[in-house]
Amino acid sequence: MQTRNKFFDDMSQLMTNAMGVAQGAKTEAETAMKGFIDRWMADRDFVTREEFDAVRAMAQKAREENDALAARIAALEARQG
Repeated sequence: MQTRNKFFDDMSQLMTNAMGVAQGAKTEAETAMKGFIDRWMADRDFVTREEFDAVRAMAQKAREENDALAARIAALEARQG
């Protein structure tokens, strides 16, 4: 026959409650850290990947147009001189 020991029951209940509190504290800390990082990044004027890719494509197109115009100028100058 097994008897229940009140001390061990109380310790078990205490540990169970402590784990619940620890889990709640972990969730709260994660939420606070995520909020801090979001605010920090918003203050830094970072661009999104989509914005970066769009500007990069525009720069590539401008570079190609510049090369084409430089070739036209060189051809016109060769004809004149």
